[in-house]
Amino acid sequence: MLAAIPLLILPFAIYNLAMLGLFGGTAGLDAGVMSLSMLSGATWAMSFGDLLIVVALLLLFVEILKATRTGTRALMDHLLSMVLFIAFLVEFLLVAPAATQIFFILMTISFIDVIAGFSVSMRSAGRDVSIGL
Repeated sequence: MLAAIPLLILPFAIYNLAMLGLFGGTAGLDAGVMSLSMLSGATWAMSFGDLLIVVALLLLFVEILKATRTGTRALMDHLLSMVLFIAFLVEFLLVAPAATQIFFILMTISFIDVIAGFSVSMRSAGRDVSIGL
């Protein structure tokens, strides 16, 4: 059952912890994590919020790989991903500190997880058809 839990709940939980003030509020998401001097002379900087989005994209990749499974575990995973997206959407619409670009991108990643998961599972289900003679 633990494998059915959507991995994208991690960025959701981290953002909510930031809203509660654990990382200095949502302003803490703008804190710099790293910066690199580029050959062009420019400085490329990554904030904690940017890192959270990158982690969410990596977890999305794993979620899409998980969507290729079949069976009741995959169905439960899709349903929980849908519940997580609904939680993202409700929080985005009703909680003022969640109305940020970072949260919106995380919500969009969650939506892509739902759509990709259902479309991959539907394609897989179509290939499982066998004709018995």
